[in-house]
Order: sequence, then structure tokens, then C-alpha cells
Amino acid sequence: QVQLVESGGGLVQAGGSLRLSCAASGRTFSSYSMAWFRQAPGKEREFVAAISWGGVRTYYIDSVKGRFTISRDNARNTVYLQMNSLKPEDTATYYCAATLSGPKIRGDEYDYWGQGTQVTVSS
Repeated sequence: QVQLVESGGGLVQAGGSLRLSCAASGRTFSSYSMAWFRQAPGKEREFVAAISWGGVRTYYIDSVKGRFTISRDNARNTVYLQMNSLKPEDTATYYCAATLSGPKIRGDEYDYWGQGTQVTVSS
């Protein structure tokens, strides 16, 4: 079992930055590939970024490439999403997710989810 708790969301102006954190319980965090998804009101959940268990492989949706960076600290059982140059269309609830498989872009391939943290970008 893995429990995930996101933090770091908030209200920011367009062009600003936020860093989301996802703290995981359990001693096997380093075995999990991790990902960030987001869901805006009235829209489907969307893959944002993923990282392999060792942090070597990362994947991003095209719309965030060059602006967002996913990273992890296995000693702290935490995965991060650094978000720069934020745009109003980045407004959503952001969720972290964990899987024992390699990094995936489909949400249904993740076994554990956090409760989400709200990110609002004003224009």
C-alpha cells in the first residue's frame, strides 16, 4: 500500500511558477514509477508527466515540455513537479499517481492516487 499526499498548489499569475510535491508513505517508494495528472472542470483527466523509479526516464505531455519538470527524491519519498511559465490553461486539480510498472501515460494503469491539489493561473 502506498498513500500519496500532494501539496504546493495555489493561485498564481500567468508567467509565474509553482512547485508541487507528492509525499508517499511506505518503504518501497523507490520501486514505483510516479506521474502527475491533472483535471480541469468539465474536462477529462489528462496525463502531465511521469518519471521512472530511478528518475532516469521522464515523459511529458507536449503542452508542458520546456515549462514543467518532474523529479523525485527517493530518500525523502517525494516526487515533485516544477511548473514554470504557467498559463491559464494549466488551471486544474493536479494529482500524483504511483505504479509498480514502468512509467505510463494512461491513468488506469496507476494503482495509487493522491487527493489532488488545486492550481489556478490567472490571466
